[in-house]
Amino acid sequence: MADRQSGSRTMAIFRDNSGVGSALLRWIQEHAPTSSQVVGFFSLVISAAILLILAGLTVSGATLGLIVFGPLLLITSPVWVPVGAVAFVLLAGAASAVGAAVAAAAVATWLYRYFTGRHPVGSDRIDFARSRIVDTASHVKDYAREYGGYLQSRIKDAAPGA
Repeated sequence: MADRQSGSRTMAIFRDNSGVGSALLRWIQEHAPTSSQVVGFFSLVISAAILLILAGLTVSGATLGLIVFGPLLLITSPVWVPVGAVAFVLLAGAASAVGAAVAAAAVATWLYRYFTGRHPVGSDRIDFARSRIVDTASHVKDYAREYGGYLQSRIKDAAPGA
């Protein structure tokens, strides 16, 4: 019986549209998170807790490993330093070779697309540069032709038999 009375009071509060209490309840209902937002928030909290625990375990493990293996590394360091240097040089060489191969493949792919007419990114700049070079070469050729004619006329004028 007490349950019915408290339930009816709650329903009366919801039905009453005047007053501060109903405005507050309306605001809470409008701004209440959806179930998917609640699940997303809980999954975010759980993921953050798991990552925090894993980060703590990683730091603890690294610290214990350094404590345990530190003296061994110190004793055998005359061997590890040259090995580390050689390994670094080999890895750097391999990385640069792979990088050069990837760059060459990218250039070859771009050139193939350009010459087959597929217009890859930047092809408009290449076409513009080519047209500028052709125009400049044409202007230089015309200038050289005019200047050559000028020089020939000067040579004829300076010749003793003219």
